[in-house]
Amino acid sequence: MTQPEPVGELPLLTTAELPDGVRVPVRALRAPAPERFLPSGSGPAPGPPPAPAVLILPAMGTPARFYRRFARHLHGEGLTVLTADLRGQGEAATPRATGRGARDHGYRTHDHGYRALVEEDLPAVLRAVRAELGPEPPLYLLGHSLGGQLSLLYAAVGAGPAVDGVALVASGSVWFRAYGPLRAPGLLLGQVLIAATATALGRWPGARLGFGGNQPKGVMRDWAHQGLTGRYAAKGATLDYEAALAALELPVLAVSVEHDTLAPASALDHLLGKVPRARLTRRHHTAREAGARLDHFAWTRAGGPLAKQVAAWATAEGRPERGRAARG
Repeated sequence: MTQPEPVGELPLLTTAELPDGVRVPVRALRAPAPERFLPSGSGPAPGPPPAPAVLILPAMGTPARFYRRFARHLHGEGLTVLTADLRGQGEAATPRATGRGARDHGYRTHDHGYRALVEEDLPAVLRAVRAELGPEPPLYLLGHSLGGQLSLLYAAVGAGPAVDGVALVASGSVWFRAYGPLRAPGLLLGQVLIAATATALGRWPGARLGFGGNQPKGVMRDWAHQGLTGRYAAKGATLDYEAALAALELPVLAVSVEHDTLAPASALDHLLGKVPRARLTRRHHTAREAGARLDHFAWTRAGGPLAKQVAAWATAEGRPERGRAARG
């Protein structure tokens, strides 16, 4: 009889402190350290490099604990796996975010958007991760949905410690035209209404309305702006995000998922068109491969075969001869 997989909380590795004092727990399953034999009377013998590390960045409104099962699959393939919530979600939600009548959902200002996530919050998390892991292990971001977009933007902008590559799973641009002529009008209308609602209320009550979780208006307005224009231009950003993406030369693993209507292959193609210099590996994950039904979220529950692909990619790209990025 097959025993159910353990899905308990991952061990706490460290806690990152964001610039305004919000604390984000970082949980991890660490790969065993490689054995390095030290013959008597000699110095340290050369040994295998440390296992790659992968930090999972969640989808909009999705707590990091949702990825525990997939994290265990990745760890089972020999990787160090880390999870951290985006601000205002899961363990990074403050009492202000969950209290009755809360208006800012745990964000310091209602305008907290993509710029603060990419240039302030993620650098703080990556610095805390590097402080624990040290400089040697290759470090990759694995982003789901919005987490994938933020992963690419972080890697391109370079506002914090460098990463060695980005894996995108069930992610893509939300530009309405990337969804085809039948779906584009409805998506366009939805983006306009969501931006208007968030602006009028000063927040997006997504937990009540069934999309995106609770968010400040800044996140939803930046999301809608990219959806309406096809371009990343976060409010308050002084950097040109589109130019930074166009210059990105890191390895990128891009995985579309069968039956994913929220991030179809066409939306991923539009996002990948922004990183023409990246070393791209493209995959389409099917229900036949997974042995289970798939959609935008269900892939995490049947992630064993996909974890093997991610681990093989990260291990190959992490070899010294592949010329890993210098780390900050």
